[in-house]
Amino acid sequence: MRVFVTGASGFIGKALVPELLSHGYEVVGLARSDSSAEAISKAGASVARGHLHDLETLKEGAKASDGVIHLAFMNDFSSPEAFQKATATDRAAITAMAEAMEGTNNPLVICSGTLGYPHGSVSNEDTNPAIPEGFDRDLTTSLIYRLSKEKNIRGMLMRLAPVVHGKGDAHGFVPMLGQAAQKNGVAAYPGEGSARWTACHVNDAAVAFRLAFEKGKAATTYLPIAESEVPVKDILAAIGKKLGLPVESKPTEELLPVIGFLAMLMNADTPANNEKTRRELGYEPKEVGLLGDIAANYFN
Repeated sequence: MRVFVTGASGFIGKALVPELLSHGYEVVGLARSDSSAEAISKAGASVARGHLHDLETLKEGAKASDGVIHLAFMNDFSSPEAFQKATATDRAAITAMAEAMEGTNNPLVICSGTLGYPHGSVSNEDTNPAIPEGFDRDLTTSLIYRLSKEKNIRGMLMRLAPVVHGKGDAHGFVPMLGQAAQKNGVAAYPGEGSARWTACHVNDAAVAFRLAFEKGKAATTYLPIAESEVPVKDILAAIGKKLGLPVESKPTEELLPVIGFLAMLMNADTPANNEKTRRELGYEPKEVGLLGDIAANYFN
């Protein structure tokens, strides 16, 4: 079976491609640059040159495959307007691929995150996201559900943890928080640091995507997470210990001019339970947890 993967050269994609290949799949990865194409080819996959704006290439890749795993996203969070533009591009790409797959009942697996969940309670696969004004990426939830029905495909949404961790993580929240700590000489968290984040090792996330591709139900959300609630204070404590820096609590308003939007995100209390994902997909995370991974594999 052939799988068309967008974002195949990204952090999760680099774990997903070998996961698929090791289970007998043929993989075609979308590459917008020579470096991405080289990375995909070295991993053992075929390359389709193009980008998210290139709808014809996306259609061709989807039509020629037995399903799609869509990881690519234009990660521009500089303003609500920029993010809106990125989400519009994302929805156009999803729609184009779904149209090319019409009538096949093939899987189209897309992704979002758990930080969109309501704060202060434990969410699950059936929880509706709480979207701030001006941020509408989660319209993709209703979009993939609608396309599943209209186009007769198996459209699924994977809500990723804010911290997908592992070796090679260069741009995620852990390295960002570490860089901020090194710059400011302190690993600081807002308030009591009691906000809880979900977390997942990148290899476990890759397995979850494969399982959803194989077993997932149409118009369904899954949570590829391994840890349901890791306190932000514990994450910063692990970072501070690894870097040999003091760990301190500071008011959010004091952190905002220093670390920007990270200060707000560290207040996002979004724990989640993924019992449904484990039950329906047979998903069993096996890799090291976030705090152990920071101690062993980050900032070395």
